[in-house]
Amino acid sequence: MNMSDFHGSATALSVESSGRALTGGTTHGVGRSTPLRVDAQRNLEHVLRAAREVFGELGYGAPMEDVARRARVGVGTVYRRFPSKDVLVRRIAEEETARLTEQAKAALGQEEEPWQALSRFLRTSVASGAGRLLPPQVLRVGSTGEEAAEEAEAARVPHQRQAAEAAGAGVPGLRVVGARSSAEDEPSDDAGAGALLEVVGRLVHRAREAGELRADVTVADVLLVIATAAPALPDPAQQAAASTRLLDILLEGLRSRTA
Repeated sequence: MNMSDFHGSATALSVESSGRALTGGTTHGVGRSTPLRVDAQRNLEHVLRAAREVFGELGYGAPMEDVARRARVGVGTVYRRFPSKDVLVRRIAEEETARLTEQAKAALGQEEEPWQALSRFLRTSVASGAGRLLPPQVLRVGSTGEEAAEEAEAARVPHQRQAAEAAGAGVPGLRVVGARSSAEDEPSDDAGAGALLEVVGRLVHRAREAGELRADVTVADVLLVIATAAPALPDPAQQAAASTRLLDILLEGLRSRTA
């Protein structure tokens, strides 16, 4: 064998070995990439579930560290998926607002009686716990009774009664979950909130026109009932019982005395 043949054979062996190594590495890499994607999705689900629980219990002012701790992941993992707390807050608020909107639409479509439709929406929404995560712009309570048509317009939501701390100070022990002390934590008005106000406005208008709902009850009042009738208690059975009892009392308060 001359030198040129030797070099040619060595080169061929080198290429073949490199190819085997590369192929093995790629296959191994592909084999590992799928679990990584599954892990990432699982972490995202854990973070979203933890955020709903933490924000539902403590309000949207709760720190990201609390969310990470509840999700059992590092806070860096949370920030990799949500670069700021505002992004996470918006995601949760939008999802819960959309869920309430669908529940309101279902009540409208499945109940012919106006009061039954409104009552069904309230019971379903309170049971789901979505009211604890409503963005503050849909919980603003006006001092006068606005017409339902005006309330249904997102740009004409009644003014907030008080700042977050005043809301808690007005009634000892009462705190509207989701209220914030700083404007930067509050999700801005969006189409989702407007859609919710519109469909709940239809429920309120129908019940009011039928004479079954008090004339001074507004859309914001109904949403406030949803937010306050879903207490966060450590025991699920106690929470369900407390929600049912409180909602029964609140429904009686909403109903017209002539109904």
